Amino acid sequence: MATMQDVARLARVSVSTVSYALTGARPISQATRAKVLAAMAELDYQPNAMARGLASRRSRILGLLLPMDERGLGATETAFVTGAAAAASAAGYHLMLSPIGVGDLDELRRLASQRMLDGALLMEVQLHDPRVDVLRELGVPLVLIGRTADTDGLSYVDIDFDQTVRAAVGHLVDLGHRRIVYVNHSADTLAEGYGPALRTRDAFTAAMTGHGLEPLMIPAEDSAAGGRAALATALRRAPDLTAILAMNESAVFGLLGELATRGRSVPDDVSVVSMVTSPQVAELATPALTAMSSPGSAVGRIAIETLLRHVDAGDGQINQQLMPCALEVRGSSGPPRTEGKPTEAARRRAATRRRA
Repeated sequence: MATMQDVARLARVSVSTVSYALTGARPISQATRAKVLAAMAELDYQPNAMARGLASRRSRILGLLLPMDERGLGATETAFVTGAAAAASAAGYHLMLSPIGVGDLDELRRLASQRMLDGALLMEVQLHDPRVDVLRELGVPLVLIGRTADTDGLSYVDIDFDQTVRAAVGHLVDLGHRRIVYVNHSADTLAEGYGPALRTRDAFTAAMTGHGLEPLMIPAEDSAAGGRAALATALRRAPDLTAILAMNESAVFGLLGELATRGRSVPDDVSVVSMVTSPQVAELATPALTAMSSPGSAVGRIAIETLLRHVDAGDGQINQQLMPCALEVRGSSGPPRTEGKPTEAARRRAATRRRA
């Protein structure tokens, strides 16, 4: 394996000149740089990334601070991460996943104090997130996927939850639904201040009130069992419900399963719309879920591009971007059943049976 000394010998320059060509720590002439690069290509020299980082005072490592539990990552979260990883790699950086949440501040201080990270990307952001304060205190550039309550001086990329909920409620109201229940994340998640759960709760209340309808939100554990329990609660509190909104990918399949167990057809008896959902998840359900589709990998890509502007260019310009979810109508939403009159979905099924 070729060494820096081999490159210097072939290019007829000093080892320090090779180092300057790699790190840009000192200016060298274009002709000298060309000689060094030609020698590197001839010898197939692969510079040591860590050594180069130390010389330039850069690690070329970005931290992705993403707290995780035994559930792992859902498909929508995975799309955010893959978008971020691809953007970091394209720019010559490594993205290091660190499961640091708001309860791991000592670990975050140790990591940031070692100067291993050139910048940090935060996910699962709470409205009052102490990770932001720690990183600011230690001078680590950061960008949020999500938003705190006070976003002054912070760059972020987030879902436009007001638009998303308003469009989802509007879709169901336009179909004729008046008794709509929202299945959110768990009560603990709400109490901890998780931004998406609280913002969608408030947006749902505003949207329903704007249509003159009564809002009812049911918290659900992030599991199929949690979805089943949430449906039982919803039917107990609103036995006349005709539509469910959900922003809980782990629970929505439990909701669908419990509806089937209780003999309630989707969408004939109950329409279901899933919010901030990947198309892959929506297509797994039977019937396929009408969804407010997440912008997916674009969120992670834009967040990394913003972070790199702060890191590479020392760009202090704040970028705050809200991204919409797009309504994709599939098979899980339709008009509510009219007493004595079959729904459009029921008519289609009857026509299919007749043709068969």
